Amino acid sequence: TAEEAEARTQQMLNLYADFCEEVLAIPVIKGRKTDKEKFAGAEATYTIEALMHDGKALQSGTSHNFGDGFAKAFGIQYTDKDNKLKYVHQTSWGITTRLIGAVIMTHGDDSGLVLPPKVAPVQVDIIPIMQKKEGVLDKAYEVRDAIKAAGLRVKVDDSDKNPGWKFSEQEMRGIPVRVEMGPRDIEANQAIVVRRDTREKITVAIDELAVKLPEILDTIQKDMLERARAHRDAHTYVAVNYDEFKETAANKPGFIKAMWCGEQACEDKIKEETTCTSRCMPFAQEQLSDVCVCCGKPAKKMVYWGKAY
Repeated sequence: TAEEAEARTQQMLNLYADFCEEVLAIPVIKGRKTDKEKFAGAEATYTIEALMHDGKALQSGTSHNFGDGFAKAFGIQYTDKDNKLKYVHQTSWGITTRLIGAVIMTHGDDSGLVLPPKVAPVQVDIIPIMQKKEGVLDKAYEVRDAIKAAGLRVKVDDSDKNPGWKFSEQEMRGIPVRVEMGPRDIEANQAIVVRRDTREKITVAIDELAVKLPEILDTIQKDMLERARAHRDAHTYVAVNYDEFKETAANKPGFIKAMWCGEQACEDKIKEETTCTSRCMPFAQEQLSDVCVCCGKPAKKMVYWGKAY
């Protein structure tokens, strides 16, 4: 039914938004696409929009309510509870591999990937120092097994490469934490835990690693989301007239919040003159002014604008 289709369309958008924020640590703006930007033939297209580190927007997932237009065109009907033939109201929704790019562009740095712990294939990289010394590798394997038993994804880098090379590879691959331990550390019952996101070094007792590492990974997950949110908020600007809009679009990469009259002519003009497109009409509306930022006519919606991939 129409009601069920709308409910499912919004349910899926919320699911994608939750996944981006809670798992990928990417904050998103939820809203509706303008008629110009929506799926052709759809009644409504909803979107989640993320801001990448370079200030460009990325459409990170969409959910479409097709209504019964396509069903009527193709004769797709069903028998309802009242035993009458009715046209199906269809929905379509999806996220794609572009989210891999979103993770790289939101969190990565000059050393390589920075992966949120919840999606990192390896969460903990144990790097033994002076591993040829007796007992070092054995202890590393013992620690690995204890950490694995705690439910984490862990590996020991026991390759013949030197520790500096292993550190660089761990950073490049974005493994959330590495555990450094050599003969002296083992003797003192301690290891050095290094966070990939901040490079902070934390000294942890070896027999407490299985308890402390899940806590550290949870902290990294939360901190990555908050840093990304702070970056987005610091690069979200408000424009109340067209000169201000053009000045911001030319000199300040990021989202621009501005009022819109609802006319496609203004949308087209903004895109042509600034290369900014309407990203979405957010569900959380704000009254920034009473008039359209482009033409000065009465405003109908607040819109997030931005340059996009």
